[in-house]
Amino acid sequence: METWTIQKLLSWVTGYFTEKGVDSPRLSGELLLSFVLGLKRIELYTQFDKIVEQDKLAELHGLVKRAGEHEPIAHLTGKTEFYSLEFEVTCDCLIPRPETEVLVERAVDFLRGRQGRQFVCDLCTGCGCVAVAIAKSYAEVRIVATDISEAVLKTTAKNIDRYGLSGKVELLCGDLFEPLLPYLDEEKFDLIVCNPPYVSELEYENLASNVKDYEPKLALLAGADGLDVYRRIIPSASQFLKEDGGLMLETGATQAQNVCELLNKGGVFGEISIEKDALKNDRVVIAKAAKAL
Repeated sequence: METWTIQKLLSWVTGYFTEKGVDSPRLSGELLLSFVLGLKRIELYTQFDKIVEQDKLAELHGLVKRAGEHEPIAHLTGKTEFYSLEFEVTCDCLIPRPETEVLVERAVDFLRGRQGRQFVCDLCTGCGCVAVAIAKSYAEVRIVATDISEAVLKTTAKNIDRYGLSGKVELLCGDLFEPLLPYLDEEKFDLIVCNPPYVSELEYENLASNVKDYEPKLALLAGADGLDVYRRIIPSASQFLKEDGGLMLETGATQAQNVCELLNKGGVFGEISIEKDALKNDRVVIAKAAKAL
């Protein structure tokens, strides 16, 4: 019977994933192997010569086969990393992307420039990665996070509880601002953030299979041009913002200018800017309220 060490397995999995066209084959191999063995990724390298038992080999083989068919690694392990935090994810959730970290960074910068306890709304919260990352990075904040999917919010609640944030992050189920309507005359928000669906119909048809076949269509597709959700958020946002509040919207790499045009049409936002992600793509549109709302 052939003996497999961690080093030998990692080399084999990486080669297999490379052959199958799996994204980031080395990292994907590390994530699967560390999941199966119950080790941290760094521990794979400190235990390179450890022999892996047959039951673990069988488990790994099954997962590697599924990953080779482009099932997302995050779905296979039930977790992913975002903003140096670990989040539980399921097939009901959009898997957090690194580019969304720009939204968190700019949100935290905005809050740090203000006085007192801040009130934030996170629309389309998904697994809660943005809300949790903001709450972990800025102590004096209260967040209301909304999502249309009850199934998604079950996972969100687990992620909030995991980091002890149930007292800081409140979850509401409903479509965009709908669950906030009963509170419209109460306290308004200092900041509204959102990573909405923004994939156009043409883009959706051409998505990679590991996205199109496994991640929820509801969290991706947003009409013919991918702007449908922005058209619904922007006209309503001013009702929920303080007069010096801010609105931050993640966008697709080619959509920021169109979103800026939608914001300008409303006439209630003054300073509007665009932030780029690590790949120098337009990623977040930031709008600051221009007058009393």
